[in-house]
Amino acid sequence: MVLDKLCAAGRPVGAYDMIDIVAQATGKRPAPVSIYRALDFLLENGLVHRLASRNAYMACAHHHERAATVAFLICDSCGCVTEASSTDVATSLGALAAASGFRPQAQVIELTGLCRACAAEPGRAAAP
Repeated sequence: MVLDKLCAAGRPVGAYDMIDIVAQATGKRPAPVSIYRALDFLLENGLVHRLASRNAYMACAHHHERAATVAFLICDSCGCVTEASSTDVATSLGALAAASGFRPQAQVIELTGLCRACAAEPGRAAAP
């Protein structure tokens, strides 16, 4: 149910917001530990992503390999999040880590700014 609700939301959702969403759908308020267990399971199986800067979760909308380097493009205006992956970015980050003798365990890449639609709005100032 948590995955279904994340998919339906179409936006990042915090764990406590998910409690409210599930409670509304079922008439019963789940314990936070139940929601966190469901989210952990979904994360481990590559079905959702956690946005560190937003402390929120979103359904994986991009069909990529589980180990792929994923970047999240987050619009500061409308909150839209686009998921993208790039082998060039993955290669560059791998080389950077290797040159430093560093073994990464996780990679979270989040870029904030304006999405195409918000940037095209008349009167919208360009970012510095």
